[in-house]
Amino acid sequence: MKLQYGTYVQPGERPKLKAIDTDPPKSVSEEFAKAETTAFHAEIEKLQELLYAAASHGVLIVLQGMDTSGKDGTIRKLSTCLNVQSCQVASFKKPSEIESGHDFLWRIHQHSPAKGHVSIFNRSQYEDVLVVRVHDLVPKKVWKKRYDRINELESLLFSEANTLQVKFYLHISKKEQEERLIAREQEKDKEWKLSANDWKERELWNDYAEAFEDAFEECSKAHSPWVIIPADKKWYRDLCVSEALVKLLEPYREEWRENLVHRGKAEMAELAKLHQLHAEGPSSSKSKKS
Repeated sequence: MKLQYGTYVQPGERPKLKAIDTDPPKSVSEEFAKAETTAFHAEIEKLQELLYAAASHGVLIVLQGMDTSGKDGTIRKLSTCLNVQSCQVASFKKPSEIESGHDFLWRIHQHSPAKGHVSIFNRSQYEDVLVVRVHDLVPKKVWKKRYDRINELESLLFSEANTLQVKFYLHISKKEQEERLIAREQEKDKEWKLSANDWKERELWNDYAEAFEDAFEECSKAHSPWVIIPADKKWYRDLCVSEALVKLLEPYREEWRENLVHRGKAEMAELAKLHQLHAEGPSSSKSKKS
């Protein structure tokens, strides 16, 4: 996947988050980015229609990032170009009692997309190599093995269910996070988002960064890549996400079209037979059966 915006993590690569800018390049203006995003959204609409009609592939979009990185906002933006009839959103917070009684991937797999559909994960299977690691909820020997289990799941989804996958890390600076947290406290309509725990988690910023870097290195594959999205500016975040989504789907455009053309010809042939039988009348149909 070649991207003009955002950072595609090559398999086996370990990018250092400190070395990747959270702001857009100076060469990209807000006006330009919004126009480009609109154009990409138009393409996404067309590609999702083909995806749904062909029903040969599913699409899984994973969103991860520090608190306030814009996961909810990204979902809202994508909802403007994705048909909600064939799109679902799943949020993965602290496991419920029932979920905790199963393996850590049990709650994930059941939300994977059906063919023709799109699933968006707000947080994901990666919580079990991020939060549980940083907070020492399970021994290292346990979470260390989970990279392989995650890779196996993502490989299974691709090879057995034709699930196209992209995993976005929404990359914000610690300063930007602080500003967003303060803004929440000052906006009455954002009070429901307030959590003292968000401030506590800031103290573990470097630990989370290291955990994410390990996840990139261990789990960015050609069939399920990580893409790091500069997210301090929402308009640039939206541009990066929409471009990557088009790049994910575009290679299958002709395959889906050919699938639909073939299906259309088969249906037309069946209709032609039906019309012929009706034209010949009931007696002709009975004579052919006899």
